[in-house]
Amino acid sequence: MNLELRQLRYFVAVAEELHFGKAADRLHMTQPPLSQAIQALEEMLGTALFLRNRRSVSMTPAGEAMLPEARRMLAQAAELPGLVMRAAGGEEGRLSLAFVSSADYSVLPPFLRSYRAAYPQVQIVLQEATSDVQVDELLRERVDAGLIIPPLPDKALPLLDYLKVLDEPLILAAPAGLDALRGDAPVWLKNVPRLPLIIFPRPIAPALHDAILGVFAAAGITPQIGQEAIQMQTIVSLVSAGMGLALVPQSVRNLMRPGVEYRALHDPTPLVETGLAWRRDNSSPVLQGFLDLLRKNI
Repeated sequence: MNLELRQLRYFVAVAEELHFGKAADRLHMTQPPLSQAIQALEEMLGTALFLRNRRSVSMTPAGEAMLPEARRMLAQAAELPGLVMRAAGGEEGRLSLAFVSSADYSVLPPFLRSYRAAYPQVQIVLQEATSDVQVDELLRERVDAGLIIPPLPDKALPLLDYLKVLDEPLILAAPAGLDALRGDAPVWLKNVPRLPLIIFPRPIAPALHDAILGVFAAAGITPQIGQEAIQMQTIVSLVSAGMGLALVPQSVRNLMRPGVEYRALHDPTPLVETGLAWRRDNSSPVLQGFLDLLRKNI
């Protein structure tokens, strides 16, 4: 069955006018071809849509059932060019965005607010994942972009582009009530009790892992690693449970947990970088719109 939009327009016109002559005038055609077209439509569907006599035209139950669906299909067809143009301009479609947990407390919320305001018709699909997982997802074309902690691994350099969006220092997250944390002033790491270090496994962000241990080494401390956790939320929760202390990006202090205190450090600390990675060959207009807006806001 090859049902055409033209046939649907003819059917709707006759159904709304209930008069073949008036429907033909409305369609800017003569009555005989219209009558022939409706008859051909009925033959194709295998049932009558209209009851005709010399005085009137009325709809059969089949015609009444078809009318709302025909109107819906015509309305969708009318919207199709606009949908295509919006999709071509990045104004409609789907954006899959992965992010490291620390981005949830820094750049991600304002970026999403700005993007949703500018592109309200785009469906945003979010996925929290570590940087190493995101790189694999990008290489397999399963996400459009990811907020990661660099650097990119060598295998990704030929295929991925990268844009830095944030630099922030490391700060101390420690169990509340320690004498060394009285007041709000920055602290020296050497003055903090030797509690176990809670940190993430090195493979998920080697550079950040080494930077954290480097801060301890510069302070003359060899930390005992007590627990490993993948997500910042889990690391902070373990600190709140008194399991140890952690060095976390500054924005994580927005994650408030009872029993946790955050302090800046007097010790020199490297800046933790967060950036956006995406496939260089991804020509999606939706992604390009996201990148353009991101560049304006950093």
